Amino acid sequence: MNIDLHTHSYYSDGVLSPKEIIHKAVNADCQFISLTDHDSTEGLVEAEECANKFNLNFIKGVEISAKHGPYSIHIVGLGINVNNKTLIAGLEENNQFRINRAKLIGEGLQKVGIENAYKKASSLSKTKYITRTHFAQMLVMEGVCHNMSSVFKKYMTGNKPGAVKGEWAKSEDVINWIHSSGGLAILAHPLRYKMTLTKLKKLTRELKEIGLNGLEIVNSYSSDEDIAIAKQIADTNKLLYSCGSDFHGWPNQTVELGKIPKYDYGKNFVLNYL
Repeated sequence: MNIDLHTHSYYSDGVLSPKEIIHKAVNADCQFISLTDHDSTEGLVEAEECANKFNLNFIKGVEISAKHGPYSIHIVGLGINVNNKTLIAGLEENNQFRINRAKLIGEGLQKVGIENAYKKASSLSKTKYITRTHFAQMLVMEGVCHNMSSVFKKYMTGNKPGAVKGEWAKSEDVINWIHSSGGLAILAHPLRYKMTLTKLKKLTRELKEIGLNGLEIVNSYSSDEDIAIAKQIADTNKLLYSCGSDFHGWPNQTVELGKIPKYDYGKNFVLNYL
């Protein structure tokens, strides 16, 4: 089956509407699709209504930013209840940090001569929330940088002018929000974090101890070696397997919805538990 459990609409840092995400999933012959916007469930009702019209299996999801020790990570919640009060309050907490961070990023970029950065990045967002991706896309569109990778290296990390130190919610709290809403907590794109394999294994073990349910072992960037490594880490910690493209739809990205390496997930696949 063609399955994509990690996608983004314009309710976070994607380009397309929830309906357009569903249409794209149908065109990609997906059998299961989940919309997992960053710290937002706003697009899920629209996406589910559209998916129902096409008899497409829709999984309510969200991707939540979390802090675990020194690391900023993303935890996907699948099969969530969007009306759960604990989840709603938690997402609001994260988004308040995101609002404050965006203003500080704009101020930092202003200091190095990038005028009206906050206003220009805001124009790319369909909501009140402005992410680092919006700033990165703006800088690419303005010709300041050639691609998003160079934006983050030059402006958004370490002590660079657009880097903002701050705290997302703790990982144990994020996992609790997801569980409180009836969902399963999945560590997104584990091999894309900037840490050694030893540290990733330690991180995964610690997350498992506080309730992590699964690992995203396949995404658009996965090589056969990546999948084997992620599967081994999941198996060691008795975690479920998940998958997803991490589709955003920006024109300068090569990721396509529903286009991830094919893999036989077997009985440990997260869909068997939703």
